Formats: sequence, structure tokens, C-alpha cells
Amino acid sequence: MVKNKFNQFLDSIDTVHGHCPHCGEDSILVAIVTDYYRCTICGEDTKQYVNGSIKYLRITEEDEKWLKKQKASGSIITKNVKG
Repeated sequence: MVKNKFNQFLDSIDTVHGHCPHCGEDSILVAIVTDYYRCTICGEDTKQYVNGSIKYLRITEEDEKWLKKQKASGSIITKNVKG
């Protein structure tokens, strides 16, 4: 029973394979909120950019402020791995 709930939880996590602009590695990126992902290698946050192809970009100061606001309101779905 617990295993089934855990598997359902894992299936609901939005993950993608992409190139992290921070560490320069191809890695699994985990969604923290819509269009924002965290690298599983270096822990840095990226923003998904779609324009004919999908790219992951470093987040701006404005993006960082928005993410902090989302975290304060409880909208962030993963824990902050950067501390």
C-alpha cells in the first residue's frame, strides 16, 4: 500500500532531461513551479525557455524574487536544496 502511494508521488513529479546553464552538464531537472526547474547535479534553479526548441536559462534577479514570493506563499513544491 505504501509503495503504491510512493510510486504515485514519484509519477506526479515533473522532471525533464536538459542542459544546465550553471554546471554545464546534461542532467535531470526537477520542476519547482511552472517553467522553473532545479538541477539535480548542482542544485541551481533555471527557467525553461521555449522558442522552437526548449532551453534552460539562468534565472534573473526578478525571477529569484518571484520564486522567493512563491516559496513564502507555499507554492513551491520541493525543498530548497541550496540552503
